[in-house]
Amino acid sequence: MSTPHINAEKGEIASTVLLPGDPLRAKFIADNFLEDVKRYNTVRNAFGYTGTYKGTPVSVQATGMGMPSIGIYATELIKFFDVQNLIRIGTAGTIAPDVHVRDIVIAEGASSGQSGYVNSFFDKTVNFAPIANFDLLDETVHQAQAMNLRYHVGNALGEDRFYNDYTPEQVKYLASFGILACEMEIPALYTIAAKYHRRALGILTVSDNIVTGEATTPEERQTGFKDMMNLSLETVVNFTKKHE
Repeated sequence: MSTPHINAEKGEIASTVLLPGDPLRAKFIADNFLEDVKRYNTVRNAFGYTGTYKGTPVSVQATGMGMPSIGIYATELIKFFDVQNLIRIGTAGTIAPDVHVRDIVIAEGASSGQSGYVNSFFDKTVNFAPIANFDLLDETVHQAQAMNLRYHVGNALGEDRFYNDYTPEQVKYLASFGILACEMEIPALYTIAAKYHRRALGILTVSDNIVTGEATTPEERQTGFKDMMNLSLETVVNFTKKHE
């Protein structure tokens, strides 16, 4: 059953889907990590692939940038393809003094700035707090420990605007509340997963430091964050053994 954004038949998408924003990152994962790969989607060049990793079926679906975009793909994957587990794998900027470029942030919670996306699901009496699925979070942390990765667990900030006008004082204030990283998708993903009673998690690689200006290259952001890719795939394998 094709949807407006995903040209796949039922059964072509695995119950667990990795969600990179960049279509070329999706292709890189399919080409370098998965076996028996089939590309099921090319609509809008938001590439989608299904294959196996260590014998476990897994799909990779590009989502584009921003909450409205990931919201479309998460909703269609859940409603029309019965996806159960959605793991965003993306990049983020850090504002925390003890988080460094190339570290991994596992998003336990997802704050949002002045975004209307999450609020659009609720009336004005509710400020919904989007959070990760604990079982996916717990498995990912254990895998990160086993792989000896440098990782942090905590709150990520999802923004509508890539170019914000925060002053240094405002950035410092946000960091004082434990915000580890800034990105653009996770609040929407966690909200939609909650709405449909599915599991979701965000795993982020820090691509730049908003405070110091240190940054990775575009090529590294596309293909170089292999620790995050390995971590997400090892999580899928071990989580599937335990829960499905």
